[in-house]
Amino acid sequence: MPAKDPAALPQLLALLEARYALRILWALADGHAQTFRLLQDSVGGVTPNTLNTRLKALREAGLLAHGDEGYHLTPAGAGLLRCLDGLPAYAQRWAQGRRKAGPVPAPRSPHRPGPTP
Repeated sequence: MPAKDPAALPQLLALLEARYALRILWALADGHAQTFRLLQDSVGGVTPNTLNTRLKALREAGLLAHGDEGYHLTPAGAGLLRCLDGLPAYAQRWAQGRRKAGPVPAPRSPHRPGPTP
């Protein structure tokens, strides 16, 4: 069994938290390749420069590839999305709970004390 890499999860999370990274992966989840222009429309609101940057990072990470028909998920990218399969259902439950509970207060800065009781 190979040794565990303690940096693996933080590295993956850093890649995925980059703006639009998950949206790009989600846009390709149906298994159909998309051209750059179609991906830009699917993701919505992303500039060409940002999309190029994210596509490069996701390709270098082995999650996406580019072929004759456009960008598509690699087996590793498809595997990642399988790990996230429950996310849409969770998001629905979370959103319903938030509507019932009302707005969530903004977190206080750790550097600025809050009001004194």
